[in-house]
Amino acid sequence: MAEALQDGVIRRRIAAAKAQMAEGSPGADRGWRLALARAARDTLALPLEVSSLALHRRSLAEVLELPPNHALIAVLQGPADGMGLMILSPPVLAAMIEAQTLGKVATTLLTSRKPTRTDAAMVAPTLDAALEGLEQVLAQEADLHWAGGFRYASFLDDPRPLGLLLEDIDYRVLTAELSLGLGARQGAVILALPADGKGVMPAVAVSVPDLAAQSGQAFAQALAAQVEETGCVLDAVVSRVSLPLARVLALKVGEIIPLSRASIDRIHFEGLDGRRLAEGRLGQNRGMRAIRLTSGDVQVRKASAVETTAGAEPLRQTG
Repeated sequence: MAEALQDGVIRRRIAAAKAQMAEGSPGADRGWRLALARAARDTLALPLEVSSLALHRRSLAEVLELPPNHALIAVLQGPADGMGLMILSPPVLAAMIEAQTLGKVATTLLTSRKPTRTDAAMVAPTLDAALEGLEQVLAQEADLHWAGGFRYASFLDDPRPLGLLLEDIDYRVLTAELSLGLGARQGAVILALPADGKGVMPAVAVSVPDLAAQSGQAFAQALAAQVEETGCVLDAVVSRVSLPLARVLALKVGEIIPLSRASIDRIHFEGLDGRRLAEGRLGQNRGMRAIRLTSGDVQVRKASAVETTAGAEPLRQTG
C-alpha cells in the first residue's frame, strides 16, 4: 500500500512538471538578456544593456523581412542540422568592432557599408559566447529545447539567399533593443531559431523525500513512463537531387526540378543522423498520406501503415 502511494506521488509530480514545461517559460527572455550582457562584457569589455526585448513566433516569409539594410546576418547551426539566424543591426556591429579596434565605442555618425568577412570573424566569438550563455541559463528550462545548441556557422551580407538556406517552418524570434557603450550607440539584435525545437528537453527534476522510493519499483515505473513518451523523428525521403550553388540561386518561382529516381514504391526512412532505417511504399490510410513499411534492404520486424505527411526533400547545395 505504501509503495503504491509513493508511486502515485512520483507520477503526479512528474506530470505536473511536464505540464509546466510543455509551452515553455519566460526563461529565454530573461536568459537572453543575461547572455548578451555577459558575452559583451567578457569578450569585448563592452558595456551592454538590453532596453527592451520581445519574443514572437514568425513564419519564414516574415523572418526574411527582418534584416535591416547593411546588417550582418550570422547563420547559426544547431541540433539535428537545424539552422537559425542572429542579425546584428549596423549600430550594434559598429559598436562591437569599435570596442576591439579603438578600445571604446565612438559617437560619430555611421558610414553606410556592407559588413565584411573580417567583421564576421571579429564578432563571431562574442556571438558564440552569447549563445553558450543562453544555453547555460536554460539548463533546467523548457526553452532549452528550441534555444539550446546553436553556434555561429557563417555569415551573409545580403538576405536574398536566406529563402534557400532556411527551412520553411515557423521560427521563434527574440528581438533585443540594445544600448552599447553607455548609450554611445543603440541598435537591435535579432535571434531567430526553429520554433518547434530540434534539441533535447531538460530532465524533469522531481524531489522525492523518501530515498527508498527513488531506487525502488516506483522510480523504475516513472522512468519507464518518461522513456515510452519520448518521440522519434524519421524523414521520409522520396528522392534527392544535387545542384550547383549557381543553379540553385538562379531558380525561379514555378520552375520544375525533375526527380529522376523518385518512385512511390521505394521511399526511404532516415534518422536524424542521415542513416537509412527502413523502406516503404506511398499510399493512403484513413484519408491521409501514409507509408506502409516493407522489408527492402533493411530488416523491418513489423510492417504497418505509418501516418506521416509526405514533404518535399530540401535541396542539397553543392559548389
